[in-house]
Amino acid sequence: MRLLKARLALLPLLLPLLLPALVSADKPADTEALADVTSGKIAWDINMASAEKLQLYLKVMDETYEDLKRQGVEPDMVLTFRGPSVRLITTERSDVSLDEEVQLDGIAEQLQAMLKKPNVRAEACSVATRLTGVDPKTLLPGVEHVGNTFVSQIGYQAKGYAIIPIM
Repeated sequence: MRLLKARLALLPLLLPLLLPALVSADKPADTEALADVTSGKIAWDINMASAEKLQLYLKVMDETYEDLKRQGVEPDMVLTFRGPSVRLITTERSDVSLDEEVQLDGIAEQLQAMLKKPNVRAEACSVATRLTGVDPKTLLPGVEHVGNTFVSQIGYQAKGYAIIPIM
């Protein structure tokens, strides 16, 4: 069991080294799907408790952003955090194991890098922060505290955003 935990602890350190090898320079295009598309509007509906999974999914979301740009489509993304995911985007880490601390650092780095890109925003649900006991003042920089991300999802969908669940 300890060996498995040790290997899992190394995963976040090795993933950045392995990810470029998984993304080929000869990556196929999405020509048919993106025909006549100029804007890629995505509202990511993030609801997960696993720091390890969120760290991986943030990399995939970033890759999606870059894939859209590569194919001439302007990305417009909002990451909406709800449920237990709000505990993964806070600076408060008093009840966090050392293994998870490394993953949370990776999440914070990846999220900050994404928020520096044009047309990328993040928001956290006040219902979720209340239910999980997360102080909104401890949300990572750039994450907007909103009333209810279910309401946000309704608004984004009405504005033509694709709603993509991340669970």
